[in-house]
Amino acid sequence: MNFSKNALAGLTTSFALVPECIAFALVAHLNPLTGLYGAFFICTITAIFGGRPGMISGAAGSMAVVIVALVAQHGLQYFLATVVLSGAMMLLFGVLRLGKLVTMVPHPVMLGFVNGLAIVIAWSQLQHFKADGAWLQGTSLVWMCGLVVLTMLIVYLLPRLTKALPPALVAIVGVGVLSATLGLPVRTLGDMAHIAGGLPVFALPEVPMTMDTLRIVFPYALLMAVVGLLETLLTFNLTDEITETRGLPNRECVALGVANVASGLFGGMGGCAMIGQTMINLSSGGRTRVSGAVSGIMILLFILFLSPLIERIPLAALVGVMFVVAQQTFAWSSLQVLGKVPRHDALLIVAVTAITVATDLAVAVLCGIVIAALSFAWRHAREIRADVAEADGVKTYTPHGTLFFASIAHFNELFDPQADPQQVALDCRHLRLADHSAVVAVATLSERYAKAGKTLQVQHLSKRCETLLQRSGVMATA
Repeated sequence: MNFSKNALAGLTTSFALVPECIAFALVAHLNPLTGLYGAFFICTITAIFGGRPGMISGAAGSMAVVIVALVAQHGLQYFLATVVLSGAMMLLFGVLRLGKLVTMVPHPVMLGFVNGLAIVIAWSQLQHFKADGAWLQGTSLVWMCGLVVLTMLIVYLLPRLTKALPPALVAIVGVGVLSATLGLPVRTLGDMAHIAGGLPVFALPEVPMTMDTLRIVFPYALLMAVVGLLETLLTFNLTDEITETRGLPNRECVALGVANVASGLFGGMGGCAMIGQTMINLSSGGRTRVSGAVSGIMILLFILFLSPLIERIPLAALVGVMFVVAQQTFAWSSLQVLGKVPRHDALLIVAVTAITVATDLAVAVLCGIVIAALSFAWRHAREIRADVAEADGVKTYTPHGTLFFASIAHFNELFDPQADPQQVALDCRHLRLADHSAVVAVATLSERYAKAGKTLQVQHLSKRCETLLQRSGVMATA
């Protein structure tokens, strides 16, 4: 991969990281430098040591929202302890090789996740059209809208002329120079916060090492870890699809855990993968560890040396870039397939999108998985059926399908112990016993026939199912 292309992609992404991390820090009632320090550690460490080159991580809003109440009630030091503990949980998740659990997320949930986050990204940009809580008006609003549109036009049209430079970088720099040259009355990054600062300093969180402290921080740390891992692994999957390569999810989880621990110990926020910044990096040509590392290191350089220049970047340029990111992130193809896919999948896409916008990512994904699982169970429960044959006074039932907790009622309806002959056979060659409920169902069926004074013979079981049934007291014969 071209080094300069990846370095420029990292530089472009760093411009987009700064306002997001500042905004997330302010949401959590923290010093903006806390968000920027977090972005530096998390972005750099995951880029160098993580399992998904090209993906960008930083101080994320989804995790900032989680700890607002903690910061308000207990202060910064308890928050830093929470970041360290959540990082340890992420690290343990990766060490236990649980990263592949993301494969349990259905594709419709992934589409809903992507669409929901695209809407959230676009919606969150509207805050930049306000000053001191009031909507911009008059000349300020006109210039703001004009520069946003100009930025978007540059991003869309420049690739038709040349692909030598990332269009988002050209748009940000070009609009910044234009704004400064003409002295336009627009809000800049410096209006959000001043980002000049020194090197982050190592310090253990100043909290009592007691069970009371653990009881305070543990619930927040667990929620941060769950949210961070979910967003990271889903963005991980999306990056795999876009780049048509395979990353290492467990390695990414370990690196993310280490990054969060380091961030907490140096006074930074917790974080995870950021889909908007990842899309900027990928669309700018970032495919290697270089782009992520450059992006993280540039954050630190902004803090130490370049704050006077960075603070002059018009917010309109960054808003325009993020609007393009939102448009490119949204899975527009999902709208076309809504009428073609099964109804339950279409409803799942819409539900996860709506829940993501209304609540947060973790709730949306968990709800999506639960809905998908219940839908799957319902459909497969109704598919169980049986062929029935009778010869030489023996009635043979040959069920087809999967016997599990949801299909037991349909399974029981297939049999009639009172009307059946004395000898009944249950041929299980086409029946799969999936869980303990299935074993209990077969055992209960045998008891029903025994109470009717009849014999149920279970046949053609797999070795595993035969062992389970024998342990339950139901004799099986081949």
